[in-house]
Amino acid sequence: MDLQTIWFILIAVLWIGYFVLDGFDLGVGMLLPVIGKDDLRRRVMINSIATVWDGNEVWLLVAGGATFAAFPLWYATMFSGYYLALFLVLFGLILRGVAFEYRGKRDSVSWRKRWDMAIVVGSALPALLFGVAFGNVVGGSPIEPLATSNQPDLAGQLNYSGNLLDLLNPFALLMGVMTLTVFMAHGAIFLALKTSGEVREASRKAALRIGLVAAVAAVGALLWYQAYSGNVAFTLPLALLAAVAWLAALGLTLKGRDGWAFVFSSATILLAVTTLFVGLFPNVMVSSIDTAYNLTITNASSQQYTLTVMTIVAVIMTPIVLLYQGWTYWVFRKRISTSMIPPQPDAGRADDRFASAGR
Repeated sequence: MDLQTIWFILIAVLWIGYFVLDGFDLGVGMLLPVIGKDDLRRRVMINSIATVWDGNEVWLLVAGGATFAAFPLWYATMFSGYYLALFLVLFGLILRGVAFEYRGKRDSVSWRKRWDMAIVVGSALPALLFGVAFGNVVGGSPIEPLATSNQPDLAGQLNYSGNLLDLLNPFALLMGVMTLTVFMAHGAIFLALKTSGEVREASRKAALRIGLVAAVAAVGALLWYQAYSGNVAFTLPLALLAAVAWLAALGLTLKGRDGWAFVFSSATILLAVTTLFVGLFPNVMVSSIDTAYNLTITNASSQQYTLTVMTIVAVIMTPIVLLYQGWTYWVFRKRISTSMIPPQPDAGRADDRFASAGR
């Protein structure tokens, strides 16, 4: 197996890790007005992810960095063509992080409500737009050679020639609905695992309701994707396994087996993302104009020396990162409930100026 293929697989693994881990963070954020009927419940929900959400985002940073280093033409084409969409993703992630930190700075109901809405928006934007972006990557984008008379040295290079409206095609929008609803249900399943009492019960009900909508969107998107897949013999079984895993997650949620439900909802995301990458291989971006203009792991990759150095660094650092993140989850594994949340600090108290989001 050559290094280009290895790094394609590693980037797929990084996206799987991000969608599984930050997926439930985004889901919890979007569920604040659904499950968090009062401020105490919302504080429980925020505290359920308070110790892990920023660490989970590291997977996104590493996925972006790995793409830039291993496949610079893929990175350049995607980030230039999807600039506005990715800017909105970045805006949402920043807004969510700021809201987590600032919602507890003042003892004011209206203040906290505004920041709670910022958490909802900051969670929903990335959840929707990641699906739209992936829909365009795997379904096809207007990529063609760059012809220029004043810079002949750039002639023939592949370039994204579309606009924002080209990104909002039916298949990509369905992919966005799939990621939005799957992350919401995944977040509800995580809340059922991480909380107790009324929040846990409300989370189970939300997981079942939203999970059924997510199942319809996911089945539609993954079956539609078979028309774009270059490896249907592999992607169709993977898509069917993802559907089975999702139904198992919902069934286990109904029975109150929260731990196993979370395992199967995570497996669903793993199988769905694997389906997309398997169908994409050996391409990294598909041209909707002509398949001759597809970006592949060969024409979009870095030099062999760069990939070799990256591989050595990854072999050394990846186990350390995984061990540290696993240890973090183990330390903060206990369930939380409304009875464990202290009263909201009074406005003006010194410690309130430095309080975190839900404390």
